[in-house]
Amino acid sequence: MQIDGEALFVPGHARASGWRRMPAVATGSMVATSHPCATRAGLLALERGGNAVDAALAAAAILTVAEPTDNGIGGDAFALVWNEGVLYGLNGSGRSPGDLGGRTATEDGPCSVTVPGAVRLWDDLAGRFGRFGLDQAIGPAAELAAVGLACSARIAHKWSRAELAPWAAPRLGEHYALPELAATLRQIETNGPVALYEGEVASAIAAVCWLSEDDLQAHRSEWVEPLRRAYRGIEVCELPPNGQGAAALLALALYDDLEPGEHSAIEAMKLALADTHAAVHDGPLPVDFFADDRLAGRRSLVHADSAIASDLALPRGGTTYLCAVDRDGMAVSLIQSVYGSFGSGVVAPGTGIVLQNRAAGFSHNPEHPNALAPGQRPFHTIIPGMLLEDDELLGPFGVMGGPMQPQGHFQVVRHLVDDGDDPQAALDAPRWRVEDDGSVALEPGLSDLADDLRARGHEVSIADVQHGFGVGQIILRHEEALIGGSDGRGDGYAAGI
Repeated sequence: MQIDGEALFVPGHARASGWRRMPAVATGSMVATSHPCATRAGLLALERGGNAVDAALAAAAILTVAEPTDNGIGGDAFALVWNEGVLYGLNGSGRSPGDLGGRTATEDGPCSVTVPGAVRLWDDLAGRFGRFGLDQAIGPAAELAAVGLACSARIAHKWSRAELAPWAAPRLGEHYALPELAATLRQIETNGPVALYEGEVASAIAAVCWLSEDDLQAHRSEWVEPLRRAYRGIEVCELPPNGQGAAALLALALYDDLEPGEHSAIEAMKLALADTHAAVHDGPLPVDFFADDRLAGRRSLVHADSAIASDLALPRGGTTYLCAVDRDGMAVSLIQSVYGSFGSGVVAPGTGIVLQNRAAGFSHNPEHPNALAPGQRPFHTIIPGMLLEDDELLGPFGVMGGPMQPQGHFQVVRHLVDDGDDPQAALDAPRWRVEDDGSVALEPGLSDLADDLRARGHEVSIADVQHGFGVGQIILRHEEALIGGSDGRGDGYAAGI
């Protein structure tokens, strides 16, 4: 029997039953990721007595092996943690070289690399909140990288399309292993983050890019105060700059006083993206970013019979997102990435580490606050989310995918809050995406909106590639249980114990 794996990615080939996919439900703990091996690793950590952080870290480490197109220990990570009634934010993004030597950032290659922050963030989370050490999270990932796994559908498709892939793309179901990455993960398991930020691995990284060993050794994560905005009774929480979480909050704030509907939603998102890209850098937001009078002025630009012209210069990106909630009420929202598919395309020799190309996120305008400077963190796409209700945990959520991330957060929150969707339904709902030039791409499931949007002045296309619409995960508290969903655009699932 032949299985047509390509049919999975052909628009219009879905054969829907007309019924919804059921969400996952559990009374104790739950993990939701984009890959089966990662969800299983998170559940095993919980079964061994770990908490939500231990589960999230086990899953995160596995994803560096199972989804090497999108994330890895050569990339960055961000996290939100709810613990004992307090919300914590952790920024694990790396910086540009301390000495630029007259060089400028490029889209990929050696001068697109920033310091990898994911491993340091993992260790910081484990040290502050975990019951286990980082070694217990790393061990299963090292084993998986050594023995290998069957390539999942989405990763096989993305790998085959990746221009900078350092290794030949496996087919759907084909076995692959990453032995050099396995050896590096074993070093981190034994010696902790120092195995990456100092010594032989750091020397190998510095030898192939513009970073120095001093840049790597100096890297630290930053604990930050999350941003919070109420949307119709639900508090939506994001991380502050240098990430783009403010774009999701601003879109919700603008849309809240506009005529309901997709035209208004798209216009609110355009304005939010433009404002965020103008302001976000390695520093705080402008003090009036969410000011009522400024919001009113921006809303006044939205008209029912015309579309706002935009030139947004949106970022690209490839990312993986996961979340976990345990029976004690701890919740983790974690996202990690190497930015482009296989990041910079540069691999530190002998390590299996694909280095990220986050320096591509700096502005080319030397007057912009996000312009390249020594030791700076660039505009960052990856954003974990958390929802609260009446100052209590509702649950973690996220949608990966470069410029789609705030757009995905905006649309998923609207489905949850305005439509009363369960997590799985909110993730399965078709999405739209604002493009660089202000045009709108619709997933095939929204094609019936095309004529109305065109009549209002939008340039509209029906997408023929699904990857740009992101992959999300959600876990919410509901009654006395947890209810979760995992995006059908990905390979994973949500499950509980």
